[in-house]
Amino acid sequence: MKKKLIAAILTGAMLVAGMSTGVWAESEKSFVYGTTGYSEEMGDAGLNPHDNYSGWSALRYGVGETLFKYNDNMEVEPWLATDYEFVDDTTVKITLRDGVQFSSGRTMDAEAVKECLEDLIAVHDRAPYDLKIDHIEADGLTLTIYTVEPCPAIINYLGDPYGAIIDMDYGIQGEGGSANVAGTGPYIAANVTPTQIDLVKNDNYWGGDVKVDKVTVKSFADGSALTAALQTGDIQGTYGLQYDNYALFENNSDYTINSCATSRCFFGQFNMESETMKDQNVRKAVEMGIDKDGFCSVIMQGRGVPAKAAFPSSFSYGNDAVETVSYDPDGAKKLLEESGWTDTDGDGYVDKDGQKLSINWLTYPTRLEQPKLAEYAQATLKDIGIDVVVNNTSDHMTIAKSGDFDVYVSSTTTAPTGDPEYFFTSTVTGAKNYGKYQNEEVTKLTDQLHQTFDKDERAKLAVELQQDILDDDAFFFVSHLNMGIVTKSNVTGMAAHPCDYYEITADLDVE
Repeated sequence: MKKKLIAAILTGAMLVAGMSTGVWAESEKSFVYGTTGYSEEMGDAGLNPHDNYSGWSALRYGVGETLFKYNDNMEVEPWLATDYEFVDDTTVKITLRDGVQFSSGRTMDAEAVKECLEDLIAVHDRAPYDLKIDHIEADGLTLTIYTVEPCPAIINYLGDPYGAIIDMDYGIQGEGGSANVAGTGPYIAANVTPTQIDLVKNDNYWGGDVKVDKVTVKSFADGSALTAALQTGDIQGTYGLQYDNYALFENNSDYTINSCATSRCFFGQFNMESETMKDQNVRKAVEMGIDKDGFCSVIMQGRGVPAKAAFPSSFSYGNDAVETVSYDPDGAKKLLEESGWTDTDGDGYVDKDGQKLSINWLTYPTRLEQPKLAEYAQATLKDIGIDVVVNNTSDHMTIAKSGDFDVYVSSTTTAPTGDPEYFFTSTVTGAKNYGKYQNEEVTKLTDQLHQTFDKDERAKLAVELQQDILDDDAFFFVSHLNMGIVTKSNVTGMAAHPCDYYEITADLDVE
């Protein structure tokens, strides 16, 4: 019955909206948002938080909410929960907010949250390891989670987008990039596709009045098209502008730029099973052949900060806490020569046993910085005699999983929960370790981090772990992102956030 009810509501909303951008009734407020942060190739298309990274879209676009959220200092605060208590090292009792309804009409209580989290850990690739849930008990508005071992970061993880609470009675409507859900947020998705989401305001939102009636989120793969759409007024706000285009909107009273530093990092992982990359001298030479300062200042127009490791300097365990190699073309050439790579035929590229040193650089186009980084690295690595063959493809995940690369360059928010653990459990020892990096000490320290409650000790472990992977030359880190959202000047209530979530909220308004 609930599914039929919400289907009827949404059908009516779609008929009113016409499911197009800008055909709203004159009395209604509408907002059209262009983004390069929504696509199937990044794994976040659709709104099902239990599928890959689609929870990011559920949170970003105001459909889903989590039990806890992060403030501007990346500290955990209650959201759909109001309080929590660790009863012991393996038991946490969470008090839920009263008066919250899903967009399906169902009341959110502990039983509904229990059903959601149980489905999450049954089907998600990262959540089971992160949360370590053994079983859950529900009693009214009290949710008690029992873990199989101490899990100090569980509250942080419950703020991860995959923890968006949805009504499992309503279920997942549609598949993949078209999946829709019933959340608790200020907006209801009337239509979902891999390239566009049409939203209508939730009149029964627990968090207060929602100011904008209808929102359209449009995916852009081309940065020039995104810029043009903002200039012509086809969209009223953007995420993911090309850095050389920010100048078009700066010091212009028709636009507002809101920026903040994030832990989103552009980084590479070496394929440790590649015959070429098995040589640590080659891996280190690649790192020393990339001019991070030049990339951040010239290509990113100062909207990136050179990265030593996974976390920016705003974290106590960030850049300043570790050491790594710097840009040093001459030193890189010496390392290659030590391994027998010299230019014997004068073509500008080093070779050995008649074979030119050529590396396969895998990346993808939607994050506009990544193809630019590939081109930049191609030029600077040529200076030290390395041929870089760029594979810039939307099918990067399939290829990464197959291992058909030497270097895989992507981006991730390394501390999306305000805690260092996520990067190591997801990318260094977890499902996103596409380079097949193995180090028993790193695995041991990651497990130790997972069970350590003391924050200072967690920070020390984060430093040690970063230094280990840097010393192994298994990963290299190029830039931390200073994220910007650009809107028309009559748009308010939209701000960049350090965790890269919470873009469309009840505060959004068009004056």
